[in-house]
Amino acid sequence: MSQENSNPPANSGVPSQDVEGSRISIEDFSRIQMRVGQIVEAEKVAGSRKLMKLRVDIGDEVRQVVAGIAEAYDGATLLNRKVVVVVNLKPARLMGVESNGMIVAASVDGRPVLATFTEEVPNGSLLK
Repeated sequence: MSQENSNPPANSGVPSQDVEGSRISIEDFSRIQMRVGQIVEAEKVAGSRKLMKLRVDIGDEVRQVVAGIAEAYDGATLLNRKVVVVVNLKPARLMGVESNGMIVAASVDGRPVLATFTEEVPNGSLLK
């Protein structure tokens, strides 16, 4: 990769970062399993202003995932939305609620913006 392609353009709005020390191998990346999921239920986690409890259909099962998106998204607007889900993370408990995956989102001025699709993609499809 040439040097000119390794950094974002100056006017992209993305902060320039030295990524050389944090690069991973293709083998490391291949260990991350991401699938297309469809949100079938969404509700705020009681006692939290940021956390949303989601039930996400990832093709062969429906997973519960907790995501820090409640300040940016209303539960009703999330229903049926297709998202990217990291499915091979170890389960974690957030505010007492178990999460079995991670929803992929960008951070724009501190606000989460969900990674999604403009074309129809079946639930469970693998990303690579």
